Amino acid sequence: KNILPNSMVELKGEIDAVTFENYRAHVLEEFAKNLEVPGFRKGHLPVAMVSQHVSERAILEEMAEHALADAYPKIIDDEKIDVIGRPNIAITKLAGGNPLGFTITTAILPTITLPDYKKIAKEENTKLEAPNVEEKEIDDAITELRRMRIKQNETTQKDSASETTEELPPIDEAFLASLGNFKDETELRAKIKENLLSEKTHRAKEKIRIATLERLVNETPVELPQLLIDGETENLIARIKSDITRMGLTFEGYLDHLKKTEEDFRKDLMPDAKKRAAIELITAEIAKKESLSPEEKEIEHETAHLLEHEPSADPIRARMYITHVLTNEKVWALLESFK
Repeated sequence: KNILPNSMVELKGEIDAVTFENYRAHVLEEFAKNLEVPGFRKGHLPVAMVSQHVSERAILEEMAEHALADAYPKIIDDEKIDVIGRPNIAITKLAGGNPLGFTITTAILPTITLPDYKKIAKEENTKLEAPNVEEKEIDDAITELRRMRIKQNETTQKDSASETTEELPPIDEAFLASLGNFKDETELRAKIKENLLSEKTHRAKEKIRIATLERLVNETPVELPQLLIDGETENLIARIKSDITRMGLTFEGYLDHLKKTEEDFRKDLMPDAKKRAAIELITAEIAKKESLSPEEKEIEHETAHLLEHEPSADPIRARMYITHVLTNEKVWALLESFK
């Protein structure tokens, strides 16, 4: 095993000749089933005739693919490494009756030395300010609701020369009923205050989360595999493309507007992609260290809910996504509990 830069590892080894040759019979049977040879129906070519239509090199390469596919999980288990992504496998020795030589290069999860995340979280949590709602904010919200009602009820024709204006509707029973059957203005104001308070509380918590993440990323030395950075870049690109499509635009048109190539655009996303990759590793490490994981029934419930709204989604990927989200929620519940 040879540890390479950027959280890569190189594994060199051999599969003994006897084990390697044991794959020949299975490979010949596969070729016999799939070869189309004049005079034989597909799938009915005698195994003994395969070597007349397939080169020894092709047979050995197929044997090597099967042998390494079976050996790879055991290799990484024996070496006790946490791999990510697909490995790059190179055959270094390939000959009948001989050991199969190989070199595997793969990305691995980097070793993370977490900072004192409890202390960091506690220090940032103390900065959480209790939100306050002023009466003027409630007045402004009600005024905006009244203006929206004018737009909804407006039937007056407008032309380029003049524009008809209307008085704001009164806060009467009809107005209150249209907003949710409030019995009076006092009840409406109380509900608006509650909503504004909830929104401000959410924003305040989000501000603390961002500050906590910034410190965790800055105080956690980690060598990020390029594979993770590339993956986060693709996630960002996919999200941006989705947003652009919803606006009725094209990604190509968006790039033209920015006067950038897609390659330039990807480079611009690199800092964010690196930060997101680091955050994913850090939160996963905290979850591992604190033994945080969602309950099975919670995963099943949320996965079923997701698939109900996204029936075309792959169930396995959906479950992985839900598990990831629920685990992160537990990490944040923990971090926000430190006072």
